[in-house]
Amino acid sequence: MEAIRIGLAGAGTVGGGVVRVLARNREQIAARAGASILVQRVICRHPENRSDLAPLVGELGLDWHALIDDPEISIVVEAMGGIEPARSFILAAIEAGKHVVTANKALLAKHGNEIFAAAARKGVIVGFEAAVAGGVPIIKALRESLVANRIESVVGIINGTSNYILTCMRKEHISFDEALKRAQEMGYAEADPSFDIDGIDSAHKLSILSSIAFGGPISFDKAYIEGIRGLQSLDIEYAEELGYRVKLLGITKRRGNGIELRVHPALVPERRLLAHVGGVMNAVVVKGDAVGSTLYYGRGAGSEPTASSIIADIVDVVRLIGVSANHQVPPLGYRVANEEYLPVLPMGETVCSFYMRIHVKDSPGVLADVSRVFADMGISIEALTQREARVGDSSTSIVLMTHTAREDAVQEAIRRIEALDSVTGRVILLRKEELN
Repeated sequence: MEAIRIGLAGAGTVGGGVVRVLARNREQIAARAGASILVQRVICRHPENRSDLAPLVGELGLDWHALIDDPEISIVVEAMGGIEPARSFILAAIEAGKHVVTANKALLAKHGNEIFAAAARKGVIVGFEAAVAGGVPIIKALRESLVANRIESVVGIINGTSNYILTCMRKEHISFDEALKRAQEMGYAEADPSFDIDGIDSAHKLSILSSIAFGGPISFDKAYIEGIRGLQSLDIEYAEELGYRVKLLGITKRRGNGIELRVHPALVPERRLLAHVGGVMNAVVVKGDAVGSTLYYGRGAGSEPTASSIIADIVDVVRLIGVSANHQVPPLGYRVANEEYLPVLPMGETVCSFYMRIHVKDSPGVLADVSRVFADMGISIEALTQREARVGDSSTSIVLMTHTAREDAVQEAIRRIEALDSVTGRVILLRKEELN
């Protein structure tokens, strides 16, 4: 059987998983690929610390240029993470005529357009299934399985760390800070968790999914991004009383005049499957005009789930080696420019429904004042309750849900409400995603 030799840059959690899974399932993978896959070179910062991998690979080293210059290596796997030197490594590999597989969503979100253009010029493949939702094959589903569909929306929980934190806050009635600390103790959150809890990681992934779903370039710089850092357990409890669960969602939708591209906490009805995705799990709902709604669920991170997707890309490349570039699947799914491509809309033009909690003085006329502001802005209230004030407390909270409205109208209503004498603090705003 023919042998295909690969080079691996990065031997950490992901890179180590790739080596182990390739070794453990070597015969089965070879039977599916039609060729045996051998790890010829691995480069990493501290090869002396990876003696566990030495029996499974040809050579461990430091210099990624040696990997690029090796004529026997036809596929390189980038598992370094970060922007540099990963970008330089991938571009050098492409220039050398090597196919590339990567799990680097941050790099693709910021430089994917450049990388894909370079690959097209050289006629090589860039596989990146593992860049979004770890072991969940959402890229292949969007790019290949759903090609017959006009995609209407992609909505997902695509960051396991944030989902774990929100699950803890809901189940155990603890604060955000307590839940974050637990996530760090469990190894689900980094010492600096900003990328996860501030929504940046989700936005990286969402911008890639949106480009595949709707055509056009990756537009991470145009995404609206709001994380979960400011969430209070009180709002998670109120949402549950109203029949909703709070999730950090990545949302991209086709509208008549553009595409919505947004990441933020959202209320999801408990009757939806997405509301019941707990812990570190990921799930993505794709709605197409022909197939309707489909759900993709699984582990969004981890050594071997991510390795599973990387190896799937490697096998795809092996199957296509020697095939004309005209018969390869385009990285973002479109062989020619999508004539229906629509621009990303400003957040102010987003349309959805809203949850609000307004802290007010416990006095007559407050509800009327608040309701008048919404009426003036043309915003319809679906439900409104005034929470009972605690004994001896001169203030209370109004909790309300709106019907669908434009984001800019709601933000203006909030500015007017916060200016009322009867309102004593910042209005808490969460968007709703009904998934109808």
